[in-house]
Amino acid sequence: NEYKSYLSMPPAPKQRYYTPGEVSLHCTSKDLWVSFLGKVYNLTPLAEKFAGNTLLKPIINNAGKDITHWFKTTGNKPELDPQLKTHIDPVSGCEVAYTPQGRFIHVPPPYPTSQWANDFGTPWWKDESYCVGQLSAKTRKIRIINVLTSQEHTIELCSEETMEEILNRFYKYNAHAGSYTWKYNGNNLVMSKTLEQNGVKDEDEEFYELNFNEEHWLPALHIYFNDDLTEA
Repeated sequence: NEYKSYLSMPPAPKQRYYTPGEVSLHCTSKDLWVSFLGKVYNLTPLAEKFAGNTLLKPIINNAGKDITHWFKTTGNKPELDPQLKTHIDPVSGCEVAYTPQGRFIHVPPPYPTSQWANDFGTPWWKDESYCVGQLSAKTRKIRIINVLTSQEHTIELCSEETMEEILNRFYKYNAHAGSYTWKYNGNNLVMSKTLEQNGVKDEDEEFYELNFNEEHWLPALHIYFNDDLTEA
């Protein structure tokens, strides 16, 4: 049965979704992530490659942030072919990239110059090798209560994640998380489904409208210890 605990289950090899809070932790030139158009990008290799280049400054200044406002968001699925916003340069009258925080890596200068080398290939914002996952469209918090120890943790997660992925998040709090059966209101949770699909409703918008503090009404998942321990 899918709801049975995942004994000896290793952490998932790749996280699919990230919260804005997780992205914000990567906010230095040595560890530089950004998000835009619903995706998360690790630009640390780019920062290493162009270390000391003044064109890197606007990117470093926005490390850990969402920069969707740099891009056009109209059209059919703009995330599939990211296009920088443009404007008409008042001096040349030409359409150029709109970079109010300063021109950055791979953006051509507004005027012709022999110093510009355009042989770099794919600009970084179109290079999917930097993409590490998707930005959650909606995050939510839940309480996880260990029935054996009475320990309780409140964690923020992505509403798109399955219970398997939530279990993987929980390994940082409990190395034996795979040795527990997960339940909500006494019912076993299907690990291949999301919280919503398991009947764990996200009611924070309703709480906001009613002026309730959602922290006091977070849904609680209970985990029940099984016989065998997973390896730490």
